[in-house]
Amino acid sequence: MIIAFVGYSLSGKSTASEVAKELGIPVVNMGDVIREEATKRGLEQNSENLGKIADEIRKKEGIDAIAKRCIPKIRSHGPIVLVDGIRGIDEIRLLKKEFKNIFIISIEAPLEVRFQRARQRKRSDDVLRIEELIERDKREESWGIKKAMEIADLTIENVGDLESFIEKIRAVLKKLMSVEIEIETFLHPTEDTEKVVKAVKNLFPDAKIEIENGKLFAVARSVRHFKELLKKQRILDTARSELLRGRKENEIIIFINKQAATVSRINFCDEDAVLSPLRITFRLINVPFQRFLAYLTPITKDGKPINEIEEL
Repeated sequence: MIIAFVGYSLSGKSTASEVAKELGIPVVNMGDVIREEATKRGLEQNSENLGKIADEIRKKEGIDAIAKRCIPKIRSHGPIVLVDGIRGIDEIRLLKKEFKNIFIISIEAPLEVRFQRARQRKRSDDVLRIEELIERDKREESWGIKKAMEIADLTIENVGDLESFIEKIRAVLKKLMSVEIEIETFLHPTEDTEKVVKAVKNLFPDAKIEIENGKLFAVARSVRHFKELLKKQRILDTARSELLRGRKENEIIIFINKQAATVSRINFCDEDAVLSPLRITFRLINVPFQRFLAYLTPITKDGKPINEIEEL
């Protein structure tokens, strides 16, 4: 999935990108293409130079040239990438042509608010006078930024305090990320069905269970209780190895002993274990694998988790 931020300069895209990074989402900043070009030319990275370079590249290589240069960087990442710095409708059209799933977020803030931010942060490529910001806006409008913002899937206003804006961005990004859990097992004639149901519920209390033709199938959403059981049993390192072994792209498959689960214990086993184990599939929807791994099975030191992520 491609999440794309679009908005005028100083609207808050960089701050929003930092939130994405905290959630483990890789970020491709389109402005880096311009800054890299300035470095190649030995030019100072100020507002005037970067604006001229961006305009020159677009006139020479096409209005979507910056996006084209970013495509290899986008492809080099995993199943979810955030693209920061869309400046026009043609860039969005190109990305939609290259990638199937794109969610566009427009970030908006009034001119006066944006200029005040420039004065406060004092970055080398920021404007020094409000007239410069007006000229920058006009230049970006010539690239089609207004149309790009109009077709956004979601608009977020950034006019309040910093913490409120960060929470808005975090909430939106987390809604786009989820983990689907599927649990399957065969029910043998000698087994007590109620005990098997209990085993599943012991691991995933929110599981919704169906039983048909000698097979149990369940779906769940929360991995928090499963994580707490791993910590309680002090088997985070073992679990981490099992997750790594069972990973295939955006899915992780593990096998858990049913009998142990009836007493809320997690015992990993092989697929062909006696009486059919619980086959558990974690399907990551726009969740980076490394973040899922760090959340569910943080690295330990002397048996205790370190740098633990509190929320997925």
